[in-house]
Amino acid sequence: MTKDKSSVFLFLDDEVTPLAELETPIVFDFDTTKLTDGDHVLKIISKSTQGREGIRKIHFTVKNGPSVSVEGLKDKDIVDGVLPLMINAYDKGNQKSFMIEGSETPQTIPVWIWIIIILFVGWGAYYGITYFYRMPEIF
Repeated sequence: MTKDKSSVFLFLDDEVTPLAELETPIVFDFDTTKLTDGDHVLKIISKSTQGREGIRKIHFTVKNGPSVSVEGLKDKDIVDGVLPLMINAYDKGNQKSFMIEGSETPQTIPVWIWIIIILFVGWGAYYGITYFYRMPEIF
């Protein structure tokens, strides 16, 4: 008894030659490192044993290149004068080992954190001063 299987053809972007022709079910390792960074479309065409066809398109974005981080200027900001910018670019490096140096972008501390710290230090100073000021009353 033979089992009839459907086949699938994988096309990338507007290519007319399939990237792969496979029988289902299949696990396929799709290597995006060979693709250029940017938007792409994976088109999957299936053909059943009865000759019927199905199609599915998957839009995806490849970002294999180094990641670029900019602090001090956001998209569509309205600016004037001199802007201090912090720019960092880092790659994923070797996927089999974790690289700490250069893998994180240093960032400034947000204003709301500074406000919380100042309030906490102010409350601690107030508590310390009032506690030591009332200390002779306790003894």
